[in-house]
Amino acid sequence: MSLLTSLLDGTANAGGAIGAGLAAIGAGLGIGQIGKGAVESIARQPEAMNDIRSNMILAAALVEGAALFGIIVGFLAMVLK
Repeated sequence: MSLLTSLLDGTANAGGAIGAGLAAIGAGLGIGQIGKGAVESIARQPEAMNDIRSNMILAAALVEGAALFGIIVGFLAMVLK
């Protein structure tokens, strides 16, 4: 029974760590795409820079919030087993 318990504990730790890492990577990719799109949009329409910037900041904040939630869930999976 102790071998099964230790195997399940190790799996929970690994799953939580992988989940937290994937959330961080996904957030980095998402914010990179937001920034890329904003720079391209500003290059096409410089007069709309303020509107594009405010929308970019809002979208980046939403992505960061979702990533933070994913990272916390991953860490909780490791801690709470």
